[in-house]
Amino acid sequence: MPNREVMIEMGFSSAHALRGYQGKCENTHGHNYRVEVYVRGAELNHIGLLIDFKELKAATKKVVDYLDHKNINDLPPFDTELNPSAEELAGYFFAEVGREINDDRVQVWKVRVWETDTCAATYSIE
Repeated sequence: MPNREVMIEMGFSSAHALRGYQGKCENTHGHNYRVEVYVRGAELNHIGLLIDFKELKAATKKVVDYLDHKNINDLPPFDTELNPSAEELAGYFFAEVGREINDDRVQVWKVRVWETDTCAATYSIE
């Protein structure tokens, strides 16, 4: 059965410092992040949508609002449990947005977090 895919993109600005990093990124610095959230599924709903973009944006915005204009190192789970790398942020978005929208018909399958225009990290399932 073919899969259908929907993606939204959102931006936010935050600071972080990479614990244990040897170099400039161990110091607190900021990024204008972009996050792409991809969902997929095989079946459309009764009006022909995989998911309403508004619903996916709202679930993503909850995570963005938590991180936006803050020092990520001060926020759980990045304060002690996770280092606030792009890789860990992608996994965090994957879990948090998935908790809101995954069901038996649609699920988050990929998240890409851009730290800069040329550097991104992706978390996905196959």
